[in-house]
Order: sequence, then structure tokens, then C-alpha cells
Amino acid sequence: MSLGPAHSPIKKAVFPVAGMGTRFLPATKANPKEMLPIVDKPLIQYAVEEAMMAGITELIFVTSSSKRSIEDHFDSNYELEAKLTEQGRHDLLDIIRNIIPAGVSCAYVRQTHPLGLGHAILCAKPLVSNEPFAVLLADDLIEDPAKSCLKGMLSHYNTHGCTASIIAIEPIAIEESKKYGIVDISPENKISGKISHIIEKPLPADAPSNLAVVGRYILTPRIFDMLESTQMDTRGEIQLTDAISRLLCEESVYTYRLQGKRYDCGSKLGYLQATIEQALKHPELGEEFKAYLYHLLHEKKLCD
Repeated sequence: MSLGPAHSPIKKAVFPVAGMGTRFLPATKANPKEMLPIVDKPLIQYAVEEAMMAGITELIFVTSSSKRSIEDHFDSNYELEAKLTEQGRHDLLDIIRNIIPAGVSCAYVRQTHPLGLGHAILCAKPLVSNEPFAVLLADDLIEDPAKSCLKGMLSHYNTHGCTASIIAIEPIAIEESKKYGIVDISPENKISGKISHIIEKPLPADAPSNLAVVGRYILTPRIFDMLESTQMDTRGEIQLTDAISRLLCEESVYTYRLQGKRYDCGSKLGYLQATIEQALKHPELGEEFKAYLYHLLHEKKLCD
């Protein structure tokens, strides 16, 4: 498969959002996990904003039949806009109209069977076509000092001539290795390295390092060929990690050391941590919320 023009900027991002969100039941029985709010924005919107800040203009959502509210969130709502206009609530009107600004498009494709992350990305192939693209997992909310983890990755991608895949990583406690894809790299500098080996959720004794894959990827279109010929694992899923492992035999794959803080919003604890810390930074309620938490701590209610 040809990689196409090496100098072409990446404009497409895939958001796999078809998962069932079982760890958040019963909240996710009728509501997508990606639509759970972090203060006043749904989780998926943080990932979308990160992508747009990096210059992505084509958003591709891999959804399922229960995820219509995601489509509705990024669509216009004529009745709501008309009501806000009638009430003179132009501040709120601007907020909902600018969720997806002019010049950015949304497309949706269904993953009809829950066959894993690799399969979800493969579902996006007809919309991605023969281009390099980004993948963002909404479960990982990344607070980046530069405002966009993906923006930093794209800059790193350009340094490698726009022909290599890039995967975000961060160090973890080795006992957590069974939760993540783990890489072994040849370090080039403090930010990057070349991957020599990648394995999905190894036991600590089998982990080649403590460097875990974060839910941000830049992938060449060759990954689709790898995914199409990757065997399902014992859970009946096509793993992206397995496809990347096979890609290493043909192309270079580099890492990008995460700059900033990641919240694992796929877990209840990580979701709560993200909610509290984002609330503390909220321009409208941050100071009041901080005072409230201080009061709870002072009264020792948090320590009971």
C-alpha cells in the first residue's frame, strides 16, 4: 500500500466510541460512557477539542447503535438555539454553536459487533482511505501544558518525514503493566524513542519495560493491512497492539513521551480525579469549589 504524499498534513482523526462502558454501569445502561460529564462538558468533547487544537478538521466517530447521543451532541439543535436566542442567552448560544466550529466536519460509522479496538479502527478505513491519521481514545483525558498532546505528536511526526507511526507513552508502576500495552524502545532523547517491541497487557514479570501506551496514536494507512490480517485474541477481539507489533516488521514506529497529566477516565477513580481537578480550574466555580473542599477537609469529613 502506498503511503501517498509524504508532505500531506494529517487532517483526519478517528474516535473509537462504540464500547459498552460496563465499568460504569448502571450509569451507562442508557447513556454512552463518552457522554458522561467532566464538570460541564462530556468526556468525548475534551478529546475532540484536543484534536481540533492540533489542526484536525475531519472527525470520524466509530459508534454503535446505542451511541446516538454522541451524534446529537456534535450536531446543531435548532429548537435549543431558537429558545436561547429568544431568551437573549447569547453566551450559551455561542457555547453550543462552537462545539464544532466552521470548517470542521463530523462523520460516523458503525461498529456492528464488539470486536475490539483494532476492529473499531478498521471500521474507519473507508472514511480514512489511503492517508495517515490520528486516533484518540476518549477514556484518556490529557491535560497538556501545550494545550494539545496530539499537537506535540504531530510536530514529532513531521521530524520523521511523515512516514512513521507515532504512539504516545508514559511510565507506569510495573505492577500496572497488565492494564496497558507495553513497549520496549531505543531512546533517542527525553521525548522520543524507536519501538523495538510492543505487547498487550503483559504480566509484570513479562513486561519489557514500564512504558505504557497512552490513547493517542498517529498511524500510517499500512496499519489497515495489518489489522485485516491480524487474528482475534482469546477474547474474540482484534487488538491494535498486535497489528502494531506486525507493522514493526515493515515500518518504523516511534514513541512520544506524554507531556502533561493523563486521567484514566475509563476507571471510576480516574473519572472522579479528573472531575475534581477540572472543577478546581473551572473559571466560574473553581474558587467556590476549592473553598467547599477545604471546608470538608477542615471538618474531617473526607477522613471519616
